[in-house]
Amino acid sequence: MLSPGVIIAGGRSSRMGANKALLQLGNDSILEHVVRRVTPQVSTLAINAAVPFSGFEAHLYIEDIADGQLGPLAGILTGMRHYSRQRQESSHFASFPCDSPFLPLDLVSRLTDACSGSETIVIASSLERRHPVFGLWPVSLADDLQRWLVDDGNRRINAFLDRHHTVTVEFPAIQTRRGALDPFFNINTREELAEAAAFAESLT
Repeated sequence: MLSPGVIIAGGRSSRMGANKALLQLGNDSILEHVVRRVTPQVSTLAINAAVPFSGFEAHLYIEDIADGQLGPLAGILTGMRHYSRQRQESSHFASFPCDSPFLPLDLVSRLTDACSGSETIVIASSLERRHPVFGLWPVSLADDLQRWLVDDGNRRINAFLDRHHTVTVEFPAIQTRRGALDPFFNINTREELAEAAAFAESLT
């Protein structure tokens, strides 16, 4: 059974000077790359953002239920609340950032295989580094996360993970003609966008 999913796209993209999700990477926007890789892996897909992006109006949008810029945990909480209201058969939903165009095509299936219980959090790792925004999250933790975010000091995902049973799944680097590529490579600057474009070309 596939889990539902949420693409977290509520960041300010301050280092880009524009919404990075909509910047071009090859023939498509970064977000188009993410949507295309994620869609076959989930039962239904929502985008966590304040307003619909041009060209993506057909997708379901869910706005942060917490006020202020609280980081990706606010998007995770929004996903928990949304899918608990939808009464999905799955106890979990999958999360993805909007700026990682090379994410694995077997990401959700491998996270699901590693899930040992209804309150287990499962996150991805590569090159000995955890990537918690790529995760499988229990909707049952919504109340705990909402209480956690009341404290302004609680914004770090890893601190929240330490409160709960968390399993990590390691993913290998992608071998390209340009060298090894982290499958969770994310784009935050113009330089990283250019680097992503070079890797994308080396994969074709």
